[in-house]
Amino acid sequence: MESSRGAVAGLVLAGGRSSRMGKDKALLRLFGPSGPDLLAKAHDLLAGLLPTCWVSCRREQPRLGYDCLFDAVENAGPAAGVLEGLRAAQKHNFAAVLALSCDMPFMDAPTLGRLLAARLAAPAGTLATLYVDAESGRPEALAAIYETAALPLFAAAVSGERIRLNNVVPLRRQHRLAYTRDAAGPFFNLNSPEDLVLALDLPRASR
Repeated sequence: MESSRGAVAGLVLAGGRSSRMGKDKALLRLFGPSGPDLLAKAHDLLAGLLPTCWVSCRREQPRLGYDCLFDAVENAGPAAGVLEGLRAAQKHNFAAVLALSCDMPFMDAPTLGRLLAARLAAPAGTLATLYVDAESGRPEALAAIYETAALPLFAAAVSGERIRLNNVVPLRRQHRLAYTRDAAGPFFNLNSPEDLVLALDLPRASR
């Protein structure tokens, strides 16, 4: 997406070890055996909105058929994936990346479109544009836009101890978009077998 703030590239985060799930979440198929796996669904979603989409993954677990970016720092969590995405964005003249975790099966284009629009309206100096749960205040750092100007912050974060992604960019440099309980469906996150059972039980119309 081109704008006065510069173009945005897509980045699917698919480098997790899926330890709580017990199987590779990226390859799960929630939409029937002939439907896409979660990685393909997330990639297709971003590729439909943005000119370029990369997949962040670990070097020992490449995602065949995708344009992969490998974490340079191991065991640093999704912040390491965003760091490599921002480096690639800078190299290819993008101003930001829209990072989306592959384990958010119900994320949709309208929700991401509102995020992209919010970035355009963000105050000068914003380094991250993201959603926040209006009730709990929990930020959705795994479906967020990060500016390449945040590169030094991410480099510093992953060179130290493992850090939560939503703590890399200071709150004063974040632009937050609140969502209500009625709009929470796209932010459903698959972490465990229990989450998978719940997702499969959701009405088909919500998928």
